[in-house]
Amino acid sequence: MAKRARKPHHPWREFPWWVQTATVIGILATAGVVAALFFSFGNGPARIRLTSTPPVDSQDFLLAVAGAAGTPLRQGGTARLLNNGDEFFPALNIAIRGARKSVNFSCYIWKKGKVNDAVVAALLDRAKAGVPVRILLDGFGGARAPHESMDALRAAGAKVEFFRAPRLGKLTRFHKRNHRRAIVIDGAIGFTGGIAVGDQWLGNAEDEDHWRDSMVEVTGPLAATVQSSFVDLWAGTTGEVLVGSEYFPPASPSPGPGDRITLHTGLGSSPSYENRPLRLFFMQSFQAARHRLWISTPYFVPDQATREAVASRARAGVDVRILMPDAHTDAFIIRLASHAYYEELLKAGVRVYEYKTTMMHLKHVVVDGQWSIVGSANMDIRGNEVNEENVLGILDAEFGRTMEQAFLKDLEQSEEIRLDAWRKRAWERPLQRVATLFAQQY
Repeated sequence: MAKRARKPHHPWREFPWWVQTATVIGILATAGVVAALFFSFGNGPARIRLTSTPPVDSQDFLLAVAGAAGTPLRQGGTARLLNNGDEFFPALNIAIRGARKSVNFSCYIWKKGKVNDAVVAALLDRAKAGVPVRILLDGFGGARAPHESMDALRAAGAKVEFFRAPRLGKLTRFHKRNHRRAIVIDGAIGFTGGIAVGDQWLGNAEDEDHWRDSMVEVTGPLAATVQSSFVDLWAGTTGEVLVGSEYFPPASPSPGPGDRITLHTGLGSSPSYENRPLRLFFMQSFQAARHRLWISTPYFVPDQATREAVASRARAGVDVRILMPDAHTDAFIIRLASHAYYEELLKAGVRVYEYKTTMMHLKHVVVDGQWSIVGSANMDIRGNEVNEENVLGILDAEFGRTMEQAFLKDLEQSEEIRLDAWRKRAWERPLQRVATLFAQQY
């Protein structure tokens, strides 16, 4: 008589039932926390519908975009596009060393190197002269800021604080980062854009070690708007509310002789579960395009509603172009996720380009050569739904022309992606699908 086959022995069965039960509960609880923090399950409407789509130079558009953002429309001031580190860092150094009343400095990345040394030297000069200097570092992006530099600033009287540093009891908020760029001197000169404190931003995008990026220097009312993006997070982090003319100088009753900006509004985005003002800001701007919609972004992982807004403009005959990095990227998996949307966009008539020389880190939108959006925000779900971001929407034809000229110059260093050639990259599609599973975190 044949012997009955023995069932394989599982060491797991040696543990008491209550240990097995507790382990299963622990695994399920951990999976639930990870899913709740890092994945999206239908939060927010899938479609965004505008009752009207007026052009960007109309009063209806301006009132609507400012009304949805909950921010005022302001007139006057100037905006100057600073391309790459060669233009930005000298302007920053001059502005900081000219400070007489206050220096507020917030950016996402802060690393040791030549840029750190130069920026810290300028800040130390002002702090030692008695100018109040405040630095807000992100708890993640600023974690590599040199301790000796920050200690020297504190010793000179500067205030250095970390936004949402990792602490017990607050870890559920740690993935919600401060990605804002808000640098303001005397409340009168401000800077925002994509550049931060790191040596990859040096130079003029001449090779793969020097990134293509920009900042915008603003004055007057635009500087006050950038200042607001610093002040609210500083208050939430330190409890100190900045009040006074050294932070918000009184506005002139009429535009000064150097003022040029027609109108602007801004947005310091702090998204909550259902409130995503930055997405509405972009959606209204995209849908307003009548002739041209040109977008430069280093990370393109938009939600379905945003993709449809872009595609619908192309189908309506608008010249829609999107510029992104090629293999010169600091986030390969995000590039894969972006690739998952190329065919959909190309079929709609969107023209897609990839920048070839180096990592392209620009965050620009220009609509019909008149309405420009600049600031910290990438074209991704994380920027719209998780991070603290700040942008300026500027209605000014002269500044718009400058933005379009920069875009066209960047296209000279780029390759256009063609639909027929792209369809031959079928081998990449499984990787793209995997990459999009984590789109919520890009």
